[in-house]
Amino acid sequence: MKINNYVWSQFGASINMLENAIDACPENVWNQQKEFSDFWYIVYHTLFWLDFYLTENPEKFVPFQSIGLSELDPEGIMPDREFSKEELKAYLNHCRIKCKETIFNQSELQENSDYKFGTLTMPFYELFFYNMRHVQHHVAQLNLLLRQQTDSAPKWVRRNG
Repeated sequence: MKINNYVWSQFGASINMLENAIDACPENVWNQQKEFSDFWYIVYHTLFWLDFYLTENPEKFVPFQSIGLSELDPEGIMPDREFSKEELKAYLNHCRIKCKETIFNQSELQENSDYKFGTLTMPFYELFFYNMRHVQHHVAQLNLLLRQQTDSAPKWVRRNG
């Protein structure tokens, strides 16, 4: 079994946990007007960077549908509007497909080439783990918010599939 199967098993599980958190979030928690700590914003931020870090060349990144590029603004500005659950679930599905395809379609050259964006430089293959850790970090934040606001949170997902 190739290592890519294991990478996808765990990365896919992280994406599934993000989806479970979105599904578990009631409307009254989705947007509480807390800007960068709003549930919807954390989901948006997580998906944006998941998508961005799956793009081999950051300069060729094209945002999904109407998502925009506000996350790349060094001033740290909010998007010009709140994104709905439906919009972000569509974005999540786009990211899930892109993640699986990127993991399984790496050439040896890509696996061994460096990814560079700002001050971040690492082998592109290592970026999968960096990206997965970022997703899981924010899933933990979302689950904490759910636990605090609703006294419930989705369970751990061991592996994808």
